[in-house]
Amino acid sequence: MTTGRRSRNGVGKIYLQSAIDCHSRYAFGRLYTSKLQVAAVHTLNESVLPLFEEHDTPVVTVLSDNGREFCGRPDRHPYELFLQLEGIEHRTTRVRRPQSNGFVERLHRTLLDEHFRIQGRRNWYESLDEMQTDLDVYLHHYNHEGAHQGRNMNGRTPYQAFRDGLPEGQPEEDSKGQQAA
Repeated sequence: MTTGRRSRNGVGKIYLQSAIDCHSRYAFGRLYTSKLQVAAVHTLNESVLPLFEEHDTPVVTVLSDNGREFCGRPDRHPYELFLQLEGIEHRTTRVRRPQSNGFVERLHRTLLDEHFRIQGRRNWYESLDEMQTDLDVYLHHYNHEGAHQGRNMNGRTPYQAFRDGLPEGQPEEDSKGQQAA
């Protein structure tokens, strides 16, 4: 899902490409200055897939809204082609029905309330990289340190829920994130 926001800082208009694992609520986010298909591909390829590959777990299905950055002719659209190459099924939400993508909508609300509004008052950003760095710090806290009380979370962090949801036989990690020998 993409969110457009006009920045009050020196960066101009920015777009958030976000993804969330529905099982664990593990969140990913990348900021861009344009709303292009390659930005959606970049987010999946650079943020989402590496976590799943690191844990030897495939991404089976992606649910997106019907934005131009996600949908197009399957034989020409960069995002559609990328998903085909990776063997990932692409599903889309019903038109004008944000409830069907509620996990992402709730993530956007949390990011707006707990990160963007606060950091927007504290910092004057001169570049997108500065904003991305602060977003990465917040997402690390959100995924690894903040206990969640949502449905089926039971006070776990999204990373704990992600690891708990891995199929049996996956290598366990110690508290520092290293695989046990």
